Amino acid sequence: MGRVTERRKVIRIRDGAVSTRPDTLVAEEPLEIRLNGKPLAITMRTPGDDFALAAGFLVSEGVLGEAHELQNIVYCAGATVDGSNTYNIVDVKTAPGVSIPDITLERNVYTTSSCGLCGKASLDAVRTTARWAIDDGEAAPVRLEPELLASLPDRLRASQRVFDRTGGLHAAALFTEDGELLDIREDVGRHNAVDKLVGRALQSGALPLSRMILLVSGRASFELAQKAVMAGIPVLAAVSAPSSLAVDLAAESDLTLVGFLRGASMNVYAGEHRIALRTAAAHG
Repeated sequence: MGRVTERRKVIRIRDGAVSTRPDTLVAEEPLEIRLNGKPLAITMRTPGDDFALAAGFLVSEGVLGEAHELQNIVYCAGATVDGSNTYNIVDVKTAPGVSIPDITLERNVYTTSSCGLCGKASLDAVRTTARWAIDDGEAAPVRLEPELLASLPDRLRASQRVFDRTGGLHAAALFTEDGELLDIREDVGRHNAVDKLVGRALQSGALPLSRMILLVSGRASFELAQKAVMAGIPVLAAVSAPSSLAVDLAAESDLTLVGFLRGASMNVYAGEHRIALRTAAAHG
């Protein structure tokens, strides 16, 4: 429990010199998520914030949306032959009266970028399960200066404490529209880091995450765009490229999607009305 890093021996070669030394690696272990005692999904993750990860996953699956719908989350004992607890299985129990949707294999598989469903089926699945439309709230629409967005990756990187020790973790962070860092989570998988953020928001009764900015390391897949939409987040920014289906989902859902956020440069793929653009649109 809480095994974020592990030590392994490594042979190090520097300028032709060979030495042996211990190296700090990010831990990766499977987490089985059960819903009311029934197996639901297995994900490879960095141990830590497992309850938040499970809760966030169920938000993205359309099962949970409000804190009162969650009764509790527990680790399952007896996960090994000798009955000891590996802390790799969690059971999420919903509150009495909460309606559980029919989570079939087809419905589960659309959340992965490797699924065999067509693009339209994936988009329709999100559209039918999303609890909230993307909404900027009752105040004036979110309006972000490009300079503010450009400052966020450095702040994300500066807060990645485990990455500094391992160099092997992705991160996701929530910022306010004024650039205030609210929360950051690290994990071997970007999708898990996002689930941990969303799960913590669910547990604190903060959903939907209106007027928030979600920043992720790496690329913006359909799965990450889906998780942003399911949490009611209006802006998703990534330091690398989005996928075509992520752009399609953003355009259909009114999600602002920014990619290649590096230094003062960025590409806006959808929802440009939330970005304070000062120049004419590029030609061609």
